[in-house]
Amino acid sequence: MVKQERGVRTRSLLVETAATEFDRAGYEGTSMSRLSHAASVSTGALTFHFATKSELAAAVEESGCSAVREAVEEAMAPGGPALDTLAAVVLALASLAEREPAVRAAARLAQERREGGRGWLCHWLPQVEALLQRAASQRQLAPDVAPRTVVLLVLHLVCGTVARAREAGEDSSGEAVRELAEQWRLVRRGIVAPAAARR
Repeated sequence: MVKQERGVRTRSLLVETAATEFDRAGYEGTSMSRLSHAASVSTGALTFHFATKSELAAAVEESGCSAVREAVEEAMAPGGPALDTLAAVVLALASLAEREPAVRAAARLAQERREGGRGWLCHWLPQVEALLQRAASQRQLAPDVAPRTVVLLVLHLVCGTVARAREAGEDSSGEAVRELAEQWRLVRRGIVAPAAARR
């Protein structure tokens, strides 16, 4: 039992350490020897849990994507007007990206690894698309605003925030979230229907 618990702790430490390294240096820039050194475990212990770097990267992606799924579900739970829910989702993603290396690593690994597919995007972008379709059907969007255009804008804003959070590292202190909140305020002013704005 003790051995099993130690194994779980070691595996968790390896995923956490790998998230930080993949976020900082990318997939190609991170070696198994570097990971074992950063985690203070032997190469044998590392390969016991993860035979290849690809396996470890997949575990990091799953960790980051799991956090994203939970945050999006929580942000959407209260319901309410579609654009308000969308704002909650966007800010939740920014907050996660700022404080969770696994989320930033998942975003980076999805870009750098072909086997990652759409990766972390598939855990939040469809919800953004659905919320904007709902906003359009409820006439919350201005007549000349296409939901697909706003989806792409949200994609750029969130990915830009991930990059800003990576650049700031531990020194971000909420700055990326504050910046995105201000950007979203301006975006919302430009996309909302006049009648919805009055409401």
